[in-house]
Amino acid sequence: MYETLLISQSVAILVDGNNIERSLDTEFKQNMMINFDVLIPKLLRGRGLNRLIYFREGKNISSKLAERLHTKYHGSVRPCHKSADIPLSITATQLASKVDAIIILSGDSDYVELVNHLKSEGVRVEICAVESTTAEILKQEADFFQPIVQEDCFSLSPIHVKKKTRR
Repeated sequence: MYETLLISQSVAILVDGNNIERSLDTEFKQNMMINFDVLIPKLLRGRGLNRLIYFREGKNISSKLAERLHTKYHGSVRPCHKSADIPLSITATQLASKVDAIIILSGDSDYVELVNHLKSEGVRVEICAVESTTAEILKQEADFFQPIVQEDCFSLSPIHVKKKTRR
């Protein structure tokens, strides 16, 4: 009989919010968002969450998202002046000595050099993104690729209620 293994790894999840949001719009439909309650356990696979940071360009960041990530995962949302590439890369480099694995939610090939650098520092690097919008080279360079599927998301579209018409 085999014993249950205890995997004691510390994981940071870094999300390129704009990239993921565009990918969800392209693949599924507009107004889709990641359901973190479904995706995070799938990504962690029993490992410990050290950090969750959602990087997003612009000032229109949902306070509801920020509150939810903070309350459920001690996560944070970081607004970026332009794209998330540089702030996310700097944060990943700073975290490299503090975690065993970094999961980057983005399919952007701009992260290939970051992936290679983190791996050279001994960090396991995983990519999680919509497969059809993920650069092939990014999937190849990562230690693991986890596709985001529709079941990992929910729709933000309001439920349309028929109004009663008066005759």
